[in-house]
Amino acid sequence: MVFFLTPFLLLRSFLFGVTSDINKLISPKKSIYDISAKLLDGKTVRLEQFIGKKILLVNVASNCGYTYQYEELQKLHEKYGDKVYVVGFPSNDFAFQEPGSDSDIKEFCETNYGITFTMFSKIKVIGKNKHPIYEWLSNPELNGWNKQAPTWNFCKYLIDKEGRLIRFYNSNIKPMSEEIINDINS
Repeated sequence: MVFFLTPFLLLRSFLFGVTSDINKLISPKKSIYDISAKLLDGKTVRLEQFIGKKILLVNVASNCGYTYQYEELQKLHEKYGDKVYVVGFPSNDFAFQEPGSDSDIKEFCETNYGITFTMFSKIKVIGKNKHPIYEWLSNPELNGWNKQAPTWNFCKYLIDKEGRLIRFYNSNIKPMSEEIINDINS
């Protein structure tokens, strides 16, 4: 029976994302707020600056079939910015779809999508040298439950106001989807 259910469960996870049961959330062993990263302008910040709201972290790329999601990420930032911080992490890890420099990325985002949400410097989100933020997001020893690393560009992770990871969304889940909006509002 398990043999027949496994493909279904994997497909369900890929299509709909992975979630933690909000009533059984496990506190992370390490706080995400202790992690630092560089912004596109080169300034280093700790994620503690995002305390007080939920955080939607997204690995982004400029030359991807999902790049159009920048527009919805900006709309989400504008409409729900009082409840959630939208933060982008450019990465060249999937099919080399983010080849530009930080200044190229900044110009692309501002010119093509009017991006005003926080954008970080280009990082690795998978593999041996992944950034500590993505190590935290995909390591249950650190975040309390999730082992799902990004499977492609525009995967999303939602952190609650207390710094707990509550949800992973695959690339095909659009930023303004009912699912994400409901999770932000809950």
